[in-house]
Amino acid sequence: MAATMTTSMTRRLSICAVGAALALPLIAAGGAVAQDNYPNRPVRLVVGAGPGGNPDVLGRLLADRLSRSLGQPFVVENMPGAGGMVAANSVGKAAPDGYTLMLGDSGALAINPVIAPKLNYAVEDFAPITALATVPTVFLANPSVKAETLPEFIALAKKQPGKLTYGSAGPGSIHHLTMAIFADEAGIDLLHVPYRGGTAMVQGLMAGEIQTAWSGIPNVIPLIEAGKLRAYCVSILERSKSLPKVPTCDEVGQKGFDVATMIGLQAPAGTPQAIIDRLQQAAAKAVRDPEMAKRMEQLGMVVQENGNAHYVEFIKEDLARYGEAAKRLGLKIE
Repeated sequence: MAATMTTSMTRRLSICAVGAALALPLIAAGGAVAQDNYPNRPVRLVVGAGPGGNPDVLGRLLADRLSRSLGQPFVVENMPGAGGMVAANSVGKAAPDGYTLMLGDSGALAINPVIAPKLNYAVEDFAPITALATVPTVFLANPSVKAETLPEFIALAKKQPGKLTYGSAGPGSIHHLTMAIFADEAGIDLLHVPYRGGTAMVQGLMAGEIQTAWSGIPNVIPLIEAGKLRAYCVSILERSKSLPKVPTCDEVGQKGFDVATMIGLQAPAGTPQAIIDRLQQAAAKAVRDPEMAKRMEQLGMVVQENGNAHYVEFIKEDLARYGEAAKRLGLKIE
């Protein structure tokens, strides 16, 4: 009887083992089908900035094209704060299934990791999908500042060390580091006032809460043209096509000044490569669209079409570059 029971149990265990073995390919096939069908529901595109700034404008342009191309809504969710840290911390912890993505810039992926020792995320928490655009900034002042040109502003700041203020989109944002580098090279001392996003920063500048700031270009063009803000210079070595009358810093005395941010698309680490590849191809198609490319150019963006490998390498270079600057300037945020 015992022998019979043993034989019966062995037979049942064997049947279970065969069933499990047969189920494994089916599970794997199911995962492949899920990736092949991606996306089959709406996708969140988290933007680490408030409405109106460069990341938000680009995010909405991209979301519209991806929705058309991939057949599911790509919904922009603005998550400003702490120079992109809030958005990055959220997306870095999201499920790696392709349904939560981030439009992040150099502040989130290259600046914060080197100046914030208590950061709640790491570069390794993300899977870079593709670079989208290089974005310069413009150096602005409230018209109440008694300096019409960049040399006049530098002279004024040298007379009042630590008195003149500048805003940023948050500690560690590209606005913060750009001004820190600029002030160091110009030999001036300014007081940093961080805001919760670039839009809030521009509003503070308009209200006279702060006196200067580096800003993304698109949301301030009408303000510059209306004389509500004064533009001193743009942050790269070529004039912006959307602000052709504004000189480069190099042209007005700050020789060689060239600082810009890269905006790209990221997913949580561990997202299947098939999904990464599909998103990269769709994004590349989007930025090649003549209407979108023209709009990006109007916003002062330099379109990037070099794919995933280029983007991974750029992030590494950015980390090294901003790491060196942060170390040299003693920049740290708690």
